[in-house]
Amino acid sequence: CQKLRELRGLPFREIPIVKICGLRTEEEIDFANRLRPDLVGFVFAKSRRQVDPEKAKMLRACLNPGISAVGVFVDEDPEKIISLLLDGTIDIAQLHGHETDEMITEIRERTMRPVIRALIPTGEDDDSWKKYPHADLLLLDAGSGSGQKLDWTILKNVDAPFILAGGLTPDNVQEAVRTVRPFGVDVSSGVEYPEGGKSFEKMKGFVESARYTE
Repeated sequence: CQKLRELRGLPFREIPIVKICGLRTEEEIDFANRLRPDLVGFVFAKSRRQVDPEKAKMLRACLNPGISAVGVFVDEDPEKIISLLLDGTIDIAQLHGHETDEMITEIRERTMRPVIRALIPTGEDDDSWKKYPHADLLLLDAGSGSGQKLDWTILKNVDAPFILAGGLTPDNVQEAVRTVRPFGVDVSSGVEYPEGGKSFEKMKGFVESARYTE
């Protein structure tokens, strides 16, 4: 979390931070502990990957302390988000709904924890990212957990550090890093089996490809 704050304002890292989202089982936590992504995500919003606070707390207790836990929320009561940050269930809040920059400020000031604001860009002229100056990072996606690939060409005017999401896989993340030069990359469905659940081999391939440097 401190690293996010220190690097806030830098649009690119030679090796992007890696986030694997939607972990739900102790086995998947074990996969993460072995592969060491920078961040893992627990989804508290309604989703097939949703976990409740009790389950998230149990999973967090199994997580390597060097990996930060991100809570994913959609229009959640700020008090619930703040509570999960303060009790150590999560380190970072990621907001996908209609949350305002004022709400981001409140969460940050009361918890001293980073906040990621997720957005769905609509085109090159979309400047919605400017509305959230107090977010520590943006996350740009094609749709909340849709697995659809984001059109990378519409991101060229985004002048703020962001995590790239949307349709990333072990096969295309290296190209994404070279083309978009994001601060970080985020994956969920791209490392899952067709029937659901995370694949260790796909997670391994994603982490290694994202961090590959020639």
